Amino acid sequence: MSVDHTPHCRKCDEQYPTARWALGYKMCMPCAEQETAPVRTIVPMAKSNYILVTDLTLLKGLNKYASQ
Repeated sequence: MSVDHTPHCRKCDEQYPTARWALGYKMCMPCAEQETAPVRTIVPMAKSNYILVTDLTLLKGLNKYASQ
């Protein structure tokens, strides 16, 4: 079965391989990697080591002055 469809990325509108579209992907590889890349922040803790924070709510909870 041949597919005569040229898929375009829904984010950047560039063409991407038909095989990727046939697997159900709607974005090109670079855009998909950017969208799924987690945001990470390294935070120094008082009288302790550093921790890796990947959740923004945890980062806000670590700041004791955030609610003031």
